[in-house]
Amino acid sequence: MKLDITVKNIRTLCFFVALILFAHTPVTAQTKVANPNMLTRERISIGLGWKFYRYDSSEKADSLIYDVRPEVINERDDKPADTRPTEGVKVATTKTVLKPWILPSGNKFIKDSLKWFKRPEGNPGSDFPFTQNNFNDNSWESINIPHDWAIKGPFYKGQDAIVGGGMGRLPVHGVAWYRKKINIPVADKGKSIFLEVEGAMSYAMVWLNGKLVGGWPYGYNSWQLDLTPYIIPGAANQLAIRLDNPNNSSRWYPGGGIYRNIWLIKTNPVHVAQWGTFVITRKVSKASATIDFKVTVDNNANTAGNFDVSTEIYLLDANGQKVGKPVGKLTPIKGRIMAQSSKVVSGSITISKPKLWGPPPTQKPNRYVAITQVSFQGNPVDRYETRFGIRDLRFDPNKGIFVNGEHIYIKGVNQHHDLGALGAAFNVRAAERQLEILREMGCNAIRLSHNPPAPELLELSDRMGFLVIDEIFDMWELKKTPIDFHLIFPDWHEQDLRAFIRRDRNHPSIMIWSFGNEVGEQYTAEKGGAVATHLYMIVKEEDTTRPATVAMNYAKPEMPLPGVVDVVSLNYQGEGIRYDGPYKGLKGITTPPLFPAFHEKFPTKVIQSSENASALSSRGEFLFPVFEGNSAPVSDSMGGNSKTQQVSAYELYSVPFGSSADKVFATMEKHPYVAGGFVWTGWDYLGEPTPYYTARSSYSGIIDLAGFRKERFYLYQSHWRPDLPMAHILPHWNWPGRVGLVTPVHLFTSGDEAELFLNGKSLGRKKKGQYEYRIRWDDVKYKPGELKAIVYKNGKKWAEDVVKTTGDASKLILSADRPVIKSDGKDLSFITVRVTDKNGLIVPQAKNTIQFSIEGPGEIVATDNGDAANMVSFASTQRDAFNGLCLVIVRAKPGQQGTMKLKAESEALQGATLTLKSIVPGK
Repeated sequence: MKLDITVKNIRTLCFFVALILFAHTPVTAQTKVANPNMLTRERISIGLGWKFYRYDSSEKADSLIYDVRPEVINERDDKPADTRPTEGVKVATTKTVLKPWILPSGNKFIKDSLKWFKRPEGNPGSDFPFTQNNFNDNSWESINIPHDWAIKGPFYKGQDAIVGGGMGRLPVHGVAWYRKKINIPVADKGKSIFLEVEGAMSYAMVWLNGKLVGGWPYGYNSWQLDLTPYIIPGAANQLAIRLDNPNNSSRWYPGGGIYRNIWLIKTNPVHVAQWGTFVITRKVSKASATIDFKVTVDNNANTAGNFDVSTEIYLLDANGQKVGKPVGKLTPIKGRIMAQSSKVVSGSITISKPKLWGPPPTQKPNRYVAITQVSFQGNPVDRYETRFGIRDLRFDPNKGIFVNGEHIYIKGVNQHHDLGALGAAFNVRAAERQLEILREMGCNAIRLSHNPPAPELLELSDRMGFLVIDEIFDMWELKKTPIDFHLIFPDWHEQDLRAFIRRDRNHPSIMIWSFGNEVGEQYTAEKGGAVATHLYMIVKEEDTTRPATVAMNYAKPEMPLPGVVDVVSLNYQGEGIRYDGPYKGLKGITTPPLFPAFHEKFPTKVIQSSENASALSSRGEFLFPVFEGNSAPVSDSMGGNSKTQQVSAYELYSVPFGSSADKVFATMEKHPYVAGGFVWTGWDYLGEPTPYYTARSSYSGIIDLAGFRKERFYLYQSHWRPDLPMAHILPHWNWPGRVGLVTPVHLFTSGDEAELFLNGKSLGRKKKGQYEYRIRWDDVKYKPGELKAIVYKNGKKWAEDVVKTTGDASKLILSADRPVIKSDGKDLSFITVRVTDKNGLIVPQAKNTIQFSIEGPGEIVATDNGDAANMVSFASTQRDAFNGLCLVIVRAKPGQQGTMKLKAESEALQGATLTLKSIVPGK
């Protein structure tokens, strides 16, 4: 056979070889294809190598403001969390503000194009030095993104601090700039190039090569800007991003800076739009599932043309990697798209024997990926991946929530967005650790309070099988703090809400959208109901597959707002607020228990407890006397000590509008139609340090800020994991000043009966009564030695626990959650430091000062001890233990592998050394 080897044929052969390789090559952040007609898309991390500058308190910031704000005079952020929101203050200005140039950035998320904002003439900021290519920023700080400028402190102290306890007493406020040069090769000429920011706090405004591109005010949303008109191919293009994070803008620690990932995205002019795919699964069973697939295609070119869209679906393994051959292919969809326009196309496919996504331990979080290819005028021009899960959600007003036909009782927690000593700067490993510890407790659901999360957190929820309430707003038109979101709500609520849903709607973990939390519109009758209806309709226009809700701490069944939502979400109203017992007569909202009233008024709606408990405690701090009942508000006479700023760890105390876990458990059991609930909170968080305003962080977590389990962890575990044999005695048994004094002993256990022994002598065998969740021996008189509890279930031995009086502090013991970490600049090892006696028992009241150092290719990122009143910078390498424990967070230096040695030293104690290993990813 004679081969016809010509230039034309060689080109044709190369084309088809490339096409085959293209179809079977996974997309990565750095994927590049030489032939521009074969461009997949590039999503390039640009987080490294930024320059950062923040105006200090003695400088006057520049005048490139988004808008004027109300003046704040003598504002304190220590109002009770359930204070009624109030009307905002309107301010008129004659100043030049940049809002008119920023508003068009959200146009694609405004449904009515007639309401799109038109960019004015001019280019504000073009003459400002920081936006210029030739500005010398060598003296600026070198940083990497994600970045939280405030987390290293120092903490502000006192009643009248610059930043108060509500916002975490850290320097989150102010104006700052980020600068970075991005190289755009000549080969990128003709491509569409976008900047994607997953979170920047706040009022972000972006310049490229001295030209104002646009921005986004809301600090929690992700957003994208089209850089294409401002790019100079073949040159180093100067990015400059200005952030303005005002004081008095939040009820909790918001962080400061570009605190989530930042990307450069390159595509052909014809491509899948931003968050432009939507996967809907229906008719789901073990036998089959129907998948509806919608794709929005953008044409940024000046010419119309024919396009087609094809999609293949693959199963993913537990690590998120494709498995085998496609399990399904959607019939290619053909169409024509006009220049400078968008087109939505859709198709359906039925998959046989699908692997369903569901929450462990009874189900598995199986996932799929849809790989969509777009061709234009016969040439492949884009390749886009959409991860999703196949699952069926059903909401039954009398029984609760069903996933794939199985009733799943919601054992949830609320989570704020900060990562403790790491601040707001998102880190996948830190978030994964939080979820791992919550899962150990029995938690199966997360409410993201009260803002959109990092996208990677939802990826973790998908992979680990947590159910999620995804929430966007903490306020609407009425304000909770003087400079909060109410200022931008009128201009931005639609763009923010649509962007939020489009970004997140393919995550199988999300079961409910929440578009408000304890909003002031609960109080404004029909007017508030109209705002809720407007927002609800936007949610439904974006996604009809999930219910929508608003969390309500005031609205009653007869009020307009509850009638709007699909799911009735009650904050604290199920147990009643300041209604009975020691709570009666306290100042603030007063409400009887309202589960029955809401169930009667809305018999077709699921009811859930979107916030409950708000119990308070400090790990390892036990105060006397101990309340004889099951729930009481904290005070100096019961459960609290305002001098030491600690709350008793007997876990019986709460905020004035809340209740203990015990009381919540009983209420939920008495109302079995309630779908479950979300504890306030899973982890302690920065800011909102009720009841002690001069502290730095909350007391409400089941787990403290450092990640150490409070006693309450074991109370929840005993109730949420009834099949796990476990027992946990409290308090510790080191009480030299209490010999002969009554020192109550409580036991948290999944058993139903227990016998307590002190130094071998039985103190009695007791059973849990109905609606009781702990076993109490309240008349025990302290003597040193050993407490032992033997637990029974259904008459058979189930578990046991022992607590001993320890010797004096003698040595330090180090242990790492992961001794081997990747040297990618992101992976972390969390090291627990224990202060023990000579026998290795943790000394429960030890507060020794510990000094840390490290050798080898690693660095100490932060330290903490979980004490909400501790004002030492998280960046310090010296830290006091808090009740026997301390935390060190270590990161490997990027690209370096080898052995790291962490050393811990303390005066009069035997020190300790821990060996860690760093490995280069992929080796």
